[in-house]
Amino acid sequence: MLLLATVMTSCSDDNDNNGPVYPPTNPPGPQTTIKLANNTKFGAILTDSTGRSLYFFSNDAQGAPTCSGGCSAIWPTFYVDPNNLTIDSTLNKADFTTVTRADGSKQTVYKGWPLYYYADDEKAGDTNGDNVLSTWFVAKPDYSVMVANFQLHGNDGKDYVLDNTGKIVLGTGLSKYLVDDRGLTLYKFSNDKSGTNTFTNNDETHNAIWPIYEIADVKNVPTGFAKTDFTIITVLGKKQITYKGWPMYYFGQDAKVMGANKGVSVPSPNVWPVLYTTTAAAPLP
Repeated sequence: MLLLATVMTSCSDDNDNNGPVYPPTNPPGPQTTIKLANNTKFGAILTDSTGRSLYFFSNDAQGAPTCSGGCSAIWPTFYVDPNNLTIDSTLNKADFTTVTRADGSKQTVYKGWPLYYYADDEKAGDTNGDNVLSTWFVAKPDYSVMVANFQLHGNDGKDYVLDNTGKIVLGTGLSKYLVDDRGLTLYKFSNDKSGTNTFTNNDETHNAIWPIYEIADVKNVPTGFAKTDFTIITVLGKKQITYKGWPMYYFGQDAKVMGANKGVSVPSPNVWPVLYTTTAAAPLP
């Protein structure tokens, strides 16, 4: 009893004078508000600090959020004040921006794509929203291409759509087509052959008109596309990505503006069309 009393007195003295008997844990550092999680199906994906998956919406092809009203109940927006934003060390903070929505609220944007949650994801790690309507895709840092779902508006001022045969025709409405990871429109040249760039050839000046989409390797593609349909060729010492054998280009007059797709009418429709799963494979050389 005397020994117990001595120990209790000692602990009481320590608590009064020096804090807890057991050493405190290190104080928590800043909470990572966007992190990369290793998903068994998709690899590295963007999540919030609790591990809930984040998504891109193909209709946001201009970088402005288009999901509102009832859509927002299913796809809630993700927002963190830029002053409080912390990210995994492998991500680039310059890739994160903020956009003001039509109702005045804010939304966090990654590489031009506003970020959303999916209401039917019940727990951390769920990715149930991926490929919903072929327009919602789990947010990844390493897409080589993405999908836009947007009106085609040619350099001639006319509206076009990509029909279900892969042809460009006059029309008003949304079309799904391939863009790069930052939403810049990609095109094919109708005179090219499978794995063969016949436009740039050996003339470097052509690259300013229709710049090739340079990329070292094919990393990830959206659900619904076969990664094996994308390959890399070498043109003038540059690495150019192809889809179904078609070398892919930008249009210089799109001026690197997200959502611009003026090239579909130059010099006339179907000379430089956009690409999608409906695109037929390029002919052999």
